[in-house]
Amino acid sequence: MAKKETVKNAEKLVEMGMKGNDASHDEAHVWRVRDLALSLAREEGLASNPESLEMVELAALLHDIGDYKYLSDPSEEKIVEKFLELEGIEEHKKVKILRIIKGMGFKDELAGLENDQLFPEFGIVQDADRLDAIGAIGIARCFTFGGSRSRVLHDPAIQPRSDLSKEQYMKKDEQTTVNHFHEKLLKLKDLMKTKAGQKRAERRHKFMEEFLKEFYEEWDGRA
Repeated sequence: MAKKETVKNAEKLVEMGMKGNDASHDEAHVWRVRDLALSLAREEGLASNPESLEMVELAALLHDIGDYKYLSDPSEEKIVEKFLELEGIEEHKKVKILRIIKGMGFKDELAGLENDQLFPEFGIVQDADRLDAIGAIGIARCFTFGGSRSRVLHDPAIQPRSDLSKEQYMKKDEQTTVNHFHEKLLKLKDLMKTKAGQKRAERRHKFMEEFLKEFYEEWDGRA
């Protein structure tokens, strides 16, 4: 686990940096990801490795600071780097934490993962973030984000985009909230990096499939 003072400072940075975000990407999301990441780390056998737990906790806490979806100033991308320097985090830990944060997004996976990103702490934090994007919480977050961007719930005339590139995914094309399930959320189960993450993803994935089946039946007046 990270030093208590550093964790407190990271939590303050999260509260300041994410203030005003909609509830799909607020501080509560970060606290859930932190709890999930530490839980996955223990299941993956890292409980006796304080250095790994420190990197996992800090990366989980800081992973959405400077998120491109909410960026108002390009300089915000450097906030995490400066924070880690001010906190005196050792260079080798800092490098790994930044690799996790910069490479863990779905858009980055579409562009292809680098070999130096495939280390245990990376998979754990990425899986934790992805678990919070699926299941009941994921459904709630998906519709919250769609509503914040004034997206329509569903339009049968607008088909989900297939074989997305990083650039296409980041484009703000006219899309429906339900299409996001097909373009991203339903794909996450098979992209989990840890056994613990895969196991938890199964249940959450199934819940989303059941939700969508009911959604389409209700939409069409069949339920």
